[in-house]
Amino acid sequence: MTKLADLKTRLMQDPEFRSAYTEAEGEYKVIEAMILARVAAGLTQSEVAARTGTTQSAIARLEGGRVSPSVETLRKYAAAVGKRLRVEMV
Repeated sequence: MTKLADLKTRLMQDPEFRSAYTEAEGEYKVIEAMILARVAAGLTQSEVAARTGTTQSAIARLEGGRVSPSVETLRKYAAAVGKRLRVEMV
């Protein structure tokens, strides 16, 4: 399986992908952080779902960027993977 960072590097070589990624970079950074934290914690989507009181498919939608999560949802996800949520405006 390709590592997430390797996949991103390969995809960023495509100018069209790079342009679209740049427009949505903030969202992608959140999604990437979520997936990396879950993997680092050694958890499956199903395990995170159980810890947050939701379903595996809901976690898949979050990690796939198909929904826009609330701050509360992000906080629950962070706690489930042993992290703390910090939001910044720059």
